[in-house]
Amino acid sequence: MRKELAGASAMETRPQEGRKGPPPRDVPPVVGLLLSMALMNALLYLCLDRLFISPRRSTEDPTRCPYGHFRMGPVSNCSPWLSCEQLRTEVRQMKRVGEGAVKRVFLSEWKERKVALSRLTRLEVRDDFLHGLRMLKSLQSEHVVTLLGYCEDDNSILTEYHPLGSLSSLEATLNLSKYRSTNTWQHRLQLALGYVAIIDFLHRSPLGTLVMCDSSDLPKTLSQYLLTANFSIVLNDLDALPLVNRSTGALVKCGHRELRGDFVAPEQLWPYGEDVPFHDDLMPAYDEKIDIWKIPDVSSFLLGHVEGSDMVRFHLFDIHKACKSQTPAERPTAQDVLDTYQKVLTLLRDTATSQTREML
Repeated sequence: MRKELAGASAMETRPQEGRKGPPPRDVPPVVGLLLSMALMNALLYLCLDRLFISPRRSTEDPTRCPYGHFRMGPVSNCSPWLSCEQLRTEVRQMKRVGEGAVKRVFLSEWKERKVALSRLTRLEVRDDFLHGLRMLKSLQSEHVVTLLGYCEDDNSILTEYHPLGSLSSLEATLNLSKYRSTNTWQHRLQLALGYVAIIDFLHRSPLGTLVMCDSSDLPKTLSQYLLTANFSIVLNDLDALPLVNRSTGALVKCGHRELRGDFVAPEQLWPYGEDVPFHDDLMPAYDEKIDIWKIPDVSSFLLGHVEGSDMVRFHLFDIHKACKSQTPAERPTAQDVLDTYQKVLTLLRDTATSQTREML
């Protein structure tokens, strides 16, 4: 019995003897601190990755209506585009407020709201009218006037009405007493930034690279855009937006007539001199860089001649010089110009804020 107890006691003590060794050491505080910092950095990286990268995976604006629907005002619900029957029975045509080569525009009323009703001017340009309608349907976004309805049978399109009119009347609008407070370099640079954002949107549209062809001179270009009540810009006329397709080598030509003047890009001018009569078949095609050439001239108009506008022009000098390169391939992209405009706006705003704080 004593031998069995001695054997059991020996068996119980052997594992304890096997665990003999140096005593466990405590982890130094500095190591724990480093591990904590590494963990915090990892969590911070994941948060920043989610904040700055994840949203770019989706370009859809959740505040906009689905295709085939519209919203008038920020609080209204989405409604389907109005049909031919609704346009005929619910829309009351009032007075003509504009006319171009393709459309006549009438101030109209729908459910006690002002709307713009566009009608085809003549059947010879119906293809352009329908092209504009297709573009309007496909490009609905913050950059394009809101489509409310259409009727191909009646050659009519209904869009949101903007009482401030086109950019052609910008100076007259800003000279009104109620809008003089917005006649500043900050608001004007924001308008120029909005214009470049539209060009960038067209060049990277869901349909591909679109070129703004209705821009043979400054007044014509300005007439294509509307000024909204909150002083932003939307594209209104989409009748001439040809597609550049680099995969097939397809370029564009804006119209079939000879273009002249300094406003259009050099590649849009007849290249064979005055001794050779213009012929459309001999005119070389070009790409979207013709829109880049025109940005400095449009922006200069939008910036105007208010206090601070020359300072803005100084900061935009280099990018505008690049836009005016005689070689189209050397001109920046619309995205490059947009990024520069945004940097200049941020820089000048921060500078103005800092100076204001110093004066207080």
